[in-house]
Amino acid sequence: MNIQQTGPGSLRVYTVSLGCPKNRVDTENMLGGLGSAYRPAYSPQYADLVLVNTCGFIQPAVEESLETILELAESLREAEPKPLLVVTGCLPARYGHELREQLPEVDLWLSFQEQASWGRRIASRLNAGNSDAAAVSQRTPDISEKPRRQLSTSPGTAYLKINEGCRHHCSFCLIPRLRGPLISSPIQSLIQEAGELLDQGVREICIVAQDVTDYGRDLGLENGLQTLLEQLAPLPGLQWLRLMYLYPAGLSPELLRFLKELGPPFIPYFDLPLQHAHPDILKRMGRPFQVDPEAIIRRVRGFFPEACLRSTFITGFPGESEEHFQTLLRFVRTQRLHHVGVFPFSPEPGTPAASFRPAVPEAVREARREQLLKLQASISEEILAETLDRELDVLIERSDPEWPTLFQGRTWFQAPEVDGITYISSLRAAPGQLVRSRIEECRTYDLIALDESEP
Repeated sequence: MNIQQTGPGSLRVYTVSLGCPKNRVDTENMLGGLGSAYRPAYSPQYADLVLVNTCGFIQPAVEESLETILELAESLREAEPKPLLVVTGCLPARYGHELREQLPEVDLWLSFQEQASWGRRIASRLNAGNSDAAAVSQRTPDISEKPRRQLSTSPGTAYLKINEGCRHHCSFCLIPRLRGPLISSPIQSLIQEAGELLDQGVREICIVAQDVTDYGRDLGLENGLQTLLEQLAPLPGLQWLRLMYLYPAGLSPELLRFLKELGPPFIPYFDLPLQHAHPDILKRMGRPFQVDPEAIIRRVRGFFPEACLRSTFITGFPGESEEHFQTLLRFVRTQRLHHVGVFPFSPEPGTPAASFRPAVPEAVREARREQLLKLQASISEEILAETLDRELDVLIERSDPEWPTLFQGRTWFQAPEVDGITYISSLRAAPGQLVRSRIEECRTYDLIALDESEP
C-alpha cells in the first residue's frame, strides 16, 4: 500500500503497509502524527524516510514482510543521502531482538506502543549529526500539531478500528500474544474520528477489530457495540456502515435484532470467520460455537434473509480427516456464502496447535484448499448471476488510466480489498461517488455495470 495523498510537507515518506486493515489504520495514524512535515514519496530512493508496517500473523506473512524489508534495503543501498528505514507492526512484536541482530539494515524498529510517539523518534534521528539547521527544520515533524489520519484507502471509504488485541484463545492464533489483551477505544474518541473521516468526503465506514462484537467489554459496557453504533449511525454523510470481523459467538439474537431495527446506513454484510464446520475440528481450534455452526447462519438469515455472508476457513488443521473435510465441503455447498477465503493451516510456534497431532501433510492442506476454492467459485458465480439486470448503488473507487469512461467500484455486498469489484461505464462518475447502476454482466467474482443516472 503506497500512500497517494499530496501535501505541503517536506519530509518525503515512502510507505508499505502489509497485512490487515487494522495495520492500515495504524499506518495512517503514524503518517498523521508527522503533521504538516509529511508528504508522500512515490519511490523509496527519493524518500527521506521509508516506513514498513509488517504482518507476522502466519509464516507466509512473515516471509512477505522479510522479503519486503530486504528488497527495500537493497534498493536504498546506493541512495545518497540514504533514507531512514523504519519497521513496525507484528513482525518486530513477534521476533523482537532477534530481528535487530539479523537485519542491521533497519535504522529504527518501533513497537506498537511506540507508534503514537514515533514523530519524536524521527525528529531525533533527523537532527542527529546534521549541521544543516535549515534543512533539518523543514523536515522535522511538528509534534505539536493535532494528528490527523492520512487516508490511504480509495476515495469514499475508510476503516475505523474500534479496539485492539483479543480476549479469545483460539489454539491456532497469535494475535493475543502479538497485540495483547482486548483494549477498546473510548466511544467519544471514535465518534470524533468518524466525524473527521466523513468531513473528508468518506461515505463508507468499515468498522474493524479482531472481534467487533467484543467492543466495550473491557470498559464495563454491557452493550458496547450497540451503544457505539447508535451514535455512529446518525452522523451526517454516512451512507454505508459495514461491520467486519464479527466473532460468530458474539452474534446474539439481541444484537441482530438491534441491527435490524437500526436500519440504514447499516448494511447487512456479515463477515463471520467460522474457520471450520465440523465440531471435532472446531473444538480443537478452541472455537466456542463448536456444536452447530449452521445455527449461526440460520440466526443471521432469520433476521436478514437478504444478508451477504462472508467467512474464512482453514484446511488441513491437525487431526482433520477426510470425513472432517467432507463435512466442510457440504457446509459450504449447502450454506451458499457470498464470499469465502481459504487458508491452509500454518503451524505457528507459540500456539498450542503447532504441537497438535496428527499433522496433515502440506500437500493435502493445499489440495483441500484448492478444492474448497473451486467449489466456492461456482457458488459465487451463481449468486452474482442473480443480480443481472438489477439496479444497485456502486461506490466508485478509481478510473481506468486507459479508458476514461471506465471505472472500478463496489456494491454494498463487496467489501474493500477482500471481495470482488464492479466495473462501471459512465460519462460523469468520479471516485468517491455513489452511482446508481444497472448490472449488465456477471463473472465469477466481479460485476459489469452501466451508469443508470445518465440520460
